[in-house]
Amino acid sequence: MARVALLSNPNSTGNRSLLPRIRAFCAEHRDVFHYEVEDVAQIGDALRTIARVRPKILVINGGDGTVQATLTELYHGDHFGVTPPPVAVLPNGKTNLIALDLGAVGDPLQALARIMEIAGEDMAPHIVARELIALTHGEIGARPVLGMFLGGAGLADSMLYCRNKIYPLGLPNGLSHLLTGLALLVSMIFGIRAAFLPPKSNPISVSVIKGGVLTGTFAVMIVTTLHKLVLGWKQAQGGTVGALQLMMVEQNAGSLVGATLASVFGRLGRNPIKGLHIERGDEIRIEGSSSVILDGELFESRAGRPIVLTPTAPVPFLSLAA
Repeated sequence: MARVALLSNPNSTGNRSLLPRIRAFCAEHRDVFHYEVEDVAQIGDALRTIARVRPKILVINGGDGTVQATLTELYHGDHFGVTPPPVAVLPNGKTNLIALDLGAVGDPLQALARIMEIAGEDMAPHIVARELIALTHGEIGARPVLGMFLGGAGLADSMLYCRNKIYPLGLPNGLSHLLTGLALLVSMIFGIRAAFLPPKSNPISVSVIKGGVLTGTFAVMIVTTLHKLVLGWKQAQGGTVGALQLMMVEQNAGSLVGATLASVFGRLGRNPIKGLHIERGDEIRIEGSSSVILDGELFESRAGRPIVLTPTAPVPFLSLAA
């Protein structure tokens, strides 16, 4: 039995410089089973092979798309039976939100070395449960796509803007995200429209089962099952543990300024802000012509074809912060 199985995607952006170090590390640690895929379509075959060596921990080394595809295949493929190994994620993507939630920050090789140490100890204190977001278009029997962070409305437009217009400039990730945020604020607060700024968002309707319906044009929509939330957002109290957490900010200057200031001071969600909506629910429906991005993958809602989000049963993950 391998102590750790490492699934790498050499084509992810971070691995272009990291992978030689990863390969050298694995060559020195024979209890690491390293499997490389050239395309996310090969992840199913990879997990079938990895299951044969019965690893104690499955580590994902790739970008958001690799993580999302692996979680989807791991959940649906039943390659490990009823006892799948806990999943760890190396900090090796553009955003690293899942890795951050699991305490994996900094140098990916240091995180991998720490994972190896934990695999040789009592792992119980480091095992945490996380639900995943299951995304479908409401079709009965459809296989959901799974992830942990969804951005929609103006946020999805900004994420696409960052991916297509800012990342190609070759700037550091932090600076790229800062420039995107500034461009979003300028376009929405001052109403400026230009080819070099994020596009105007379309109106959408979002319904939370047992929570009512929100309709309008929103600058930010986030749905997540992560525990370490973003933008200074304080996790909602009460309700079902691990249920879908929704935050939406209306697209107007007052709401954006209020939410931005609350985010800067780490108070987002503590006090009511006009135009800021924070809900929890077990089913969220997104209707209207809109784009959403689930862990790096783009999905579209259209008239008569809503996006439906539900939580899965808990999945074991390995936390380096425990």
